[in-house]
Amino acid sequence: MTTTTRDKLAELLLEIGAVSLSPDHPYTWSSGIQSPIYCDNRLLMAYPNERKQVIQAFCKAIEDMELTIDVIAGTSTAGIPHAAWISETLNLPMAYIRGSAKGHGKQNRIEGRINKGDRVLIIEDLISTGGSSIEAAESVREAGGIVTDILAIFSYNLQRSNELAKEKSIGIHTLTDFDALIESASAKGDLTSDQLKSLREWKRNPAGWK
Repeated sequence: MTTTTRDKLAELLLEIGAVSLSPDHPYTWSSGIQSPIYCDNRLLMAYPNERKQVIQAFCKAIEDMELTIDVIAGTSTAGIPHAAWISETLNLPMAYIRGSAKGHGKQNRIEGRINKGDRVLIIEDLISTGGSSIEAAESVREAGGIVTDILAIFSYNLQRSNELAKEKSIGIHTLTDFDALIESASAKGDLTSDQLKSLREWKRNPAGWK
């Protein structure tokens, strides 16, 4: 993904409010971590023109990755609509991966069909620590699918996600990221120099950031 495209998509996410920056009044993650940034790419569903740009960027990224893909698999729930639009555009089968096995019926973790040996690209909306994304990839592997890469709209670029991906031999790729986003916000005058510094400090040490 080119720098220009990363910057353009960062601006798009800021404009529609899919990503919010609040270094002075941080959000609290479920883990308890205080965060100066909040990302909700589900909002793209409400913006047809903007989501088309994101899907075009997804498809271009897939082309550039030069992967052979048998199935596009979205993570539940936020990755599902993007996986659906991508699979439709590329005319590929789609599946989705639940956060946990269904509690009734066949108790599936994977919905749709992934055959043994199928090469699967996992689509995410967001990479934070990477734990849920890697877990989804492991579920596909346990089902006999082959997963080498995860492609997401946005990443916080946290070190933990890179470490997990390396441990599991999975490549994580994103359309845009934390660095492009804060630089875009700064260039527009939406951040003071102190706020920009605070955001960079959070990325270096999320757990210890105040």
